[in-house]
Amino acid sequence: MRHLRKNRKFHRIKGQRNALLKALAGNLIIRGKMETTEAKAKEIKSIVEKLITLAKKNNLSTLRILLAWLPKKSAQKIFYEIAPKYKDRKGGYLRIIKSGKPRQKDGAKLAIIEFV
Repeated sequence: MRHLRKNRKFHRIKGQRNALLKALAGNLIIRGKMETTEAKAKEIKSIVEKLITLAKKNNLSTLRILLAWLPKKSAQKIFYEIAPKYKDRKGGYLRIIKSGKPRQKDGAKLAIIEFV
């Protein structure tokens, strides 16, 4: 049974998994939209939404937390551009659109993740 095991492991050890999720979150913030597998999109959706909610507080400590978790360019973009845009929204900042075509190489299900 999978009680209390909510995160996906992606066949990686902890450090590699954290690096993958940080890179995906940073790229999504910089680009605003990206195509990846469904599992990775679902995993980074919760991470980025929590970071946006944190950035909406708009104080120095939250900026420092964002800088610890994201690259500098991504942290500044989420703090100064993205969070003020969603100031009146209570959640649901990202949208996952499942793509009908599987990936050519291994047949993995693809999805597009973007800001609402």
